[in-house]
Amino acid sequence: MERTYQSAIALVSRAAGPLASHLEPWVKSLIDKQYVPAVVYVKARHAAAFDRWLSGQHVEIEHLGDVHLTQYQDRRRRVSQPIRPATRQQERRELVHLLHDLREQGLCPAARVDITPADDLAASFGHHLLHQQGLANSSIERYRIVAWQFLKERYGGEALDLSSVASADIVSFVQRQAKHLQPSGMKCVVNGLRSFLRYAQYRGDVAAELVAAVPAVCGWACTPDVPKAIAAEHARRAIDSCDPSTAIGLRDRAVLLLLARLGLRAREVIALQLEDCDWA
Repeated sequence: MERTYQSAIALVSRAAGPLASHLEPWVKSLIDKQYVPAVVYVKARHAAAFDRWLSGQHVEIEHLGDVHLTQYQDRRRRVSQPIRPATRQQERRELVHLLHDLREQGLCPAARVDITPADDLAASFGHHLLHQQGLANSSIERYRIVAWQFLKERYGGEALDLSSVASADIVSFVQRQAKHLQPSGMKCVVNGLRSFLRYAQYRGDVAAELVAAVPAVCGWACTPDVPKAIAAEHARRAIDSCDPSTAIGLRDRAVLLLLARLGLRAREVIALQLEDCDWA
């Protein structure tokens, strides 16, 4: 597994086109998101080939757009047999993913697209998570993307009728996601989908039974389970061990209190900013 990841990183590290400095961080972000090693390698291979083509066409990253994806797929290939439709579809899927992430970072112009009902509902779901659930921005973004993907696959750009969603639709979506995500990444998918369905239930769009249709992610292990929480006495000892007379002690005490009393995750504490606090 680790060797495949390293091969993907080595592949993009040799890139010399307009995307060269951005491909290695992109591949590492895929690894952090728990993509399966084989999927990461395929994405890296397509990205590196696209970078070589852009270099030959003298396309700069600040001018990169959907038209270049179309031109790239229309290029003449030095192969004896025609490219299979499935291969062309996968190639475009991987490059659309790359272009989307580059646009998210503001490295190339945003796409001109019409707002679909799925976009609106996913944005409303994210607003609900922020103002009603108080989730961290990183969790909100992951859950919003899961909801958008589910709606986009189920309805496309058509009007939404959540009452037509069946348990088979949910199971099929999770199964498709499982093809390219590891168990830790799949847990985020099922948690996000459950959260969205609870939101839909809150709106009165779906029945409560539909939330239970989201399958669980198997996580078998041969070692004993790690305790999910420590005793209150042990938590108090850890907090009291901090020296409040020093800056480091105050910082450690604040972090432990956030973890123990508010239930924040470690990554949420790390990403916490001063403007996230309600000083009033």
